[in-house]
Amino acid sequence: MTTAPWRDPALPAADRVDALLTRMTLEEKTAQLYGVWVGAATDGEGVAPHQHDMTAGSADDYDELITRGLGQLTRSFGTAPVEPALGARALARAQRRIAEAGRFGIPALAHEECLAGFTTWRATAYPVPLAWGASFDPQLVEVMARRIGRDLRSVGVHQGLAPVLDVVRDPRWGRVEETIGEDPYLTGTIGAAYVRGLESAGVVATLKHFAGYASSAGARNLAPVRAGVREFADVTLPPFEMALREGGARSVMAAYNETDGVPASADAGLLTELLRDRWGFTGTVVSDYFGIGFLETLHRVAGNPAQAAHAALAAGIDVELPTLKCYGKPLVEAVRAGEVPEELVDRAARRVLLQKCELGLLDEDWDPDPTTPVDLDSPTNRAVARRLAEKSVVLLDNADDVLPLAPDTRIAVVGPRAADALAMLGCYSFPSHVLTHHPDVPMGIEIPTVLESLRAELPYAKVTFAEGCGVSDPDTTGFAEAVARASEADVCLAVLGDRAGLFGRGTSGEGCDVADLRLPGAQGDLLDSLVATGVPVVLVLLTGRPYALGRWHGRLAAVVQAFFPGEEGGPAVAGVLSGRVNPSGRLPVSVPRVAGGQPWTYLQPPLGLAGEVSSLDPTPLYAFGHGRSYTSFAWQDFTGGAHEAETVEITTDGSYDVSLTVRNTGDRAGAEVVQLYLHDPVASVTRPDVRLIGYQRVELAPDEASRVTFRFHADLSSFTDRSGRRVVEPGILELRVAASSTDVRHTARLNLTGPVRELGADRRLRCVAEVTPPA
Repeated sequence: MTTAPWRDPALPAADRVDALLTRMTLEEKTAQLYGVWVGAATDGEGVAPHQHDMTAGSADDYDELITRGLGQLTRSFGTAPVEPALGARALARAQRRIAEAGRFGIPALAHEECLAGFTTWRATAYPVPLAWGASFDPQLVEVMARRIGRDLRSVGVHQGLAPVLDVVRDPRWGRVEETIGEDPYLTGTIGAAYVRGLESAGVVATLKHFAGYASSAGARNLAPVRAGVREFADVTLPPFEMALREGGARSVMAAYNETDGVPASADAGLLTELLRDRWGFTGTVVSDYFGIGFLETLHRVAGNPAQAAHAALAAGIDVELPTLKCYGKPLVEAVRAGEVPEELVDRAARRVLLQKCELGLLDEDWDPDPTTPVDLDSPTNRAVARRLAEKSVVLLDNADDVLPLAPDTRIAVVGPRAADALAMLGCYSFPSHVLTHHPDVPMGIEIPTVLESLRAELPYAKVTFAEGCGVSDPDTTGFAEAVARASEADVCLAVLGDRAGLFGRGTSGEGCDVADLRLPGAQGDLLDSLVATGVPVVLVLLTGRPYALGRWHGRLAAVVQAFFPGEEGGPAVAGVLSGRVNPSGRLPVSVPRVAGGQPWTYLQPPLGLAGEVSSLDPTPLYAFGHGRSYTSFAWQDFTGGAHEAETVEITTDGSYDVSLTVRNTGDRAGAEVVQLYLHDPVASVTRPDVRLIGYQRVELAPDEASRVTFRFHADLSSFTDRSGRRVVEPGILELRVAASSTDVRHTARLNLTGPVRELGADRRLRCVAEVTPPA
């Protein structure tokens, strides 16, 4: 077989794959279309809902299965604790065995989760994606993703199931922690950066969940989606388009949800007409875990596994994950019976084999053995994790200037998240996702808690601790000790928040949806008791979603928000509290005033804003993009026209620059995040009152200044009109340069002239920002 044409890297990939396909039996072709999850449990507390009845193959079938070949190996590292170097060697042995068992010597493509780092034992646990959004730093996210990709490749993994590009529509949804935020532009730019980093390391990035998953009704996981055509086109889809065009992602994962009665996994309009025909995607589409079987069992648009396979293949899903159910024997029998065209199998198999060819898995000199030492939590990894954690912490308020803390003060640290290492991690970190089912296995990585980090950060401070209450239980017996410790202190740090978990085993995470945005359990009452002492209280939140804080507005000395900041989150938060770190994070999601009144995000048309027609005011307590600093900044010399009241004319295919100088007027280094929003006063359909179209993070030393220029193009004002076309309409626009979605500093007024322009897939997606020295 070593002289076979499909093994010759000098030949075009398409020719190699065609030569292979013509020699393969139907069983061998379908074998390339599914994964096998070796070692996964099918019953017990740790399995996902429906997992027990979604598996057709098992370890007992494995020897016979691989004689036909195998498309993918599912989570060889992410299923149970395995020493990384031993796991890499075991995966190499498994790959060699798969290649030897089949007629054509084709190994499997190995995939793993990598949402906030490689989800395996002893690998770096980075901040969750919501923290990436809070950093407003795509360059650093790209660096992190490159590190993750290198770690994956070092142990033989080819595909990473990340990033999540769902835009938050209801913060009660449990998977908010996995998202980048509530704005499609922020999600798209940060997500594309992650894709670039992962792909630059030779790992296939998988965009998920395509599409609409986060718009589920009632914020319930896997619930129907009621989004309209324009919301879907203008909010849900743009991050995926940006990550494909600017990131180069080679895989997309079909979402679980159905939209207006059509499940994504059976939607040819989404997975073929839009994704491939209009956007030009040429990679592979994989199912979400068990998603093809769900067409029969949950959506009930298929009567049996063969019908589910037919619907998914016809729609454009190439690979069934995590293990075979529908694409195995049921599909083969349906093809032989004439119920499913074999051309659909050939189409999917060609895409899978082309990707394997790109990855070198068909090459004559393919070798699965690891070639570099395996260290998945290197000092470089930890340094990147620390930098991202520090940049993601958001100072929401510092009303009494109690922060930074004095180095010799008396501090009472109170709360259930202060002394728990898992308080730093989201649900797709290995310790939260897998290790909870292996209580005798050590964490595998060092994760300092906030309490430990604060004591190290302020060695001369007198620090006491009381837990006060649990994360989610109603028990208040610990309140008395917590109040006593607070009463003895100069300042109280209330460290509250979430416990990440899966399917109701946490307060945040997949399947951990909530009815409202009150702090979990008795934590809100604990905070009331601490505030009642009269001692200044600094609220420190370690959460996977925003929580309503209006109940304590004006009663807290300061509020610090961290979204599951990863293994270096404790030192990062402690650094902000001590002043070693100047906070520079900005909110990627609005923080509500009241616990009810959801869903609400800042992307509201006029009727979604506060008004006299309703007694409910949805205005958030802290707006999207908000964040404070320990230094001050002056925004000077704005040029957006000769005078801000002037209207500048450009054509509907024109461009316009707005510039300003940002100066650090304080006595310490810091970072400002300059944000550009678009306001469209009159359009043919209702539009969000404001929406982000550009941003730039600017790092400045004391008295240092930089000139920030945004190069706006009219394409960025486009939207979906009543006929479903993406258009740029003539008329008045406002460009608002702001420190948040509500803190506008300067405005440029434009008049777009000329005809309505219809845009295609080549439209401009990004507002270029440049930073130069001031004139």
